[in-house]
Amino acid sequence: MKQQLAQLLAQAYAALQSQGMIPVDHAVDILVERTRDRSHGDFASNLAMILAKVAQRKPRDIAEALVAALPQVAQVSKVEIAGPGFINFHLSRDAWHGVVGEILERGADYGRSEMGQGQPVQVEFVSANPTGPLHVGHGRGAAYGATVADLLHAVGFNVHREYYVNDAGRQMDILATSVFLRYLELAGVELPFPSNGYQGDYVWDIGATLHRNHGNDWAFGPEEMLRDIPVDAPAGGDKEEHIDALIARSKQLLGPQRYRELFDEGLNSILANIRQDLKEFGVEYDEWFSERSLTESGAVDQAIERLKASGHVYEQEGALWFRSTEFGDEKDRVVVRENGQKTYFASDIAYHMNKLERGYARVIDIWGADHHGYVPRVKAALTALGDDPAKLDVLLVQFAILYRGGEKMQMSTRSGEFVTLRELRQEVGNDAARFFYVMRKCEQHMDFDLDLAKSQSNDNPVYYIQYAHARVMSVFRQLAEKGMTWDREQGAQGMHLLHESHEEALLVNLSRYPEMVEAAALNHEPHHLAHYLRELANEFHTYYNAHQFLVGDPALRNARLNLIQALRQVLANGLGLLGVSAPDSM
Repeated sequence: MKQQLAQLLAQAYAALQSQGMIPVDHAVDILVERTRDRSHGDFASNLAMILAKVAQRKPRDIAEALVAALPQVAQVSKVEIAGPGFINFHLSRDAWHGVVGEILERGADYGRSEMGQGQPVQVEFVSANPTGPLHVGHGRGAAYGATVADLLHAVGFNVHREYYVNDAGRQMDILATSVFLRYLELAGVELPFPSNGYQGDYVWDIGATLHRNHGNDWAFGPEEMLRDIPVDAPAGGDKEEHIDALIARSKQLLGPQRYRELFDEGLNSILANIRQDLKEFGVEYDEWFSERSLTESGAVDQAIERLKASGHVYEQEGALWFRSTEFGDEKDRVVVRENGQKTYFASDIAYHMNKLERGYARVIDIWGADHHGYVPRVKAALTALGDDPAKLDVLLVQFAILYRGGEKMQMSTRSGEFVTLRELRQEVGNDAARFFYVMRKCEQHMDFDLDLAKSQSNDNPVYYIQYAHARVMSVFRQLAEKGMTWDREQGAQGMHLLHESHEEALLVNLSRYPEMVEAAALNHEPHHLAHYLRELANEFHTYYNAHQFLVGDPALRNARLNLIQALRQVLANGLGLLGVSAPDSM
């Protein structure tokens, strides 16, 4: 509806240009918004006030000229000028009734558009280190990222969904060494487990796989493993020095080939688990991009050379530093350590360079909120490389805190004491998890109430919305049981019979759906769609409790069936964008 009114104003604007009131070469964005108070009309535009300066006339004079030039259409019953020059549109009943016909005609495509014009957009999300199973914090990033990608696709962008696999670097070495130490325990070698190692049961499982494959062939005694190793933190040492020394010793004893096999066993096992979890959660990717491939292809070296050529790196104490303070960062950042090892930041620079080289108009990174300090340095690196940092949007997702029985559940990833995404899905189901994760703005903390998510009550928003969809389906089952059929054409002809306040409210709200999808997509705010669906479901339940649908008058009956079928379609479309099912019965 907004687009149709904007087109009418565009025609009036062109008429004023042809009359010489507005310069022919002047371009303007025509905005039409819903009014907050429907007594002032259904939609309003401030176009006259925008044009007043270039036309050198009073806004009300421009408004009167625009209104006089507006084409007459049946959907608009009245146009008024308010205040300093707002143009207010009152829509006719036919306009609202036409929304139902449009929904029924377009079906699953209602709310979708080509606004994005096929622009290529990459959305990278989750990208958790493959050092353990996905936990409930990752789940929020997965649900949010998948929904943002689906919303952008729904409004016409060409979306590429990507997972950045951190299959290189120190954390993966800590995982490999943790697996090796568990393998040694299974081989009968008694060793203290490092305080900074990965301690979850999954590490035992991977170690057991290695032991089944190799028996005790890879085993080394405590003396070989611990000779000259700095003591761990519990003994008064430094846990970081201790684990780094164990990593170096594991590499030395195993040699490059066996260590790579050990490393890949841990990586591939956990990555397969992550892939399965995400797929079962309804989250699919177009590409799983390997960090290791950046090093092997020379992309990291290329990025560093580009920074050198632009004069934005310097050497100090044997390390290579990026001058990120020149771009607003709080301090300069190391890209190559004194031992020649490239940092994670160097890989990240190369990765973002690679993204833009692939031709995306926009790149969206969805990170955990603890990475907020990382944003300015990545944008600084893109600027230093000569790329446009404005093409990168970084959306930060706060952690999800679980509550059961009103009590907060404690979690620690390194110690292995955490609730996995799989456990959450098994307890509350995919639908509740996907919906609850996107009910709040991504940068807001989220309290996930497990008891509420499992409840079958009106307080549970996803149950409440799904129940509305199922209730509509039950009406059509009752229709068949009574030996009656739905006549959609007769319903369309009888739409003028829908004049109850509940019906008018539903018609207005159904017309808002395309705008809601577009706003949620462009602003990366799926929580608006979640709240819209809950409001729509509430209006339906109120309507259901106040009126009969299967009335004796066939014209009224079919008009009401058209209305609730349109509502059912919008609920299904909206839930689908959120990754939630629309059940036929509950």
